Amino acid sequence: MKFRILLKSFDNDLIDFACNQLRSVLLKTESKVAGVVSLPIKIKKFCVLRSPHIDKDSREHFELRFYKRFIDLETSSPLVIELLLKTELPAGVSCGLKMLENKLN
Repeated sequence: MKFRILLKSFDNDLIDFACNQLRSVLLKTESKVAGVVSLPIKIKKFCVLRSPHIDKDSREHFELRFYKRFIDLETSSPLVIELLLKTELPAGVSCGLKMLENKLN
């Protein structure tokens, strides 16, 4: 069975720590792990007027950065999935698990 673990966060250091933590847990098992792949950073920019009445030239600029990483995993044991579900990730990192391919022999 092939799985893809997708991690999302607003903090770059936090998502790197979570990726290293998951990778170290997965390397202890007999599964094949295809490295941590960084996806492009999505940046959303916002422009807000400082004053609601006058001074349209006075504005503040904000931005949100979305960081994404994924890890591909190939395993035949369902115990690896249970191990993944039990690992605690830091707060601020969301994790998704997607099945890519299921080989039944």
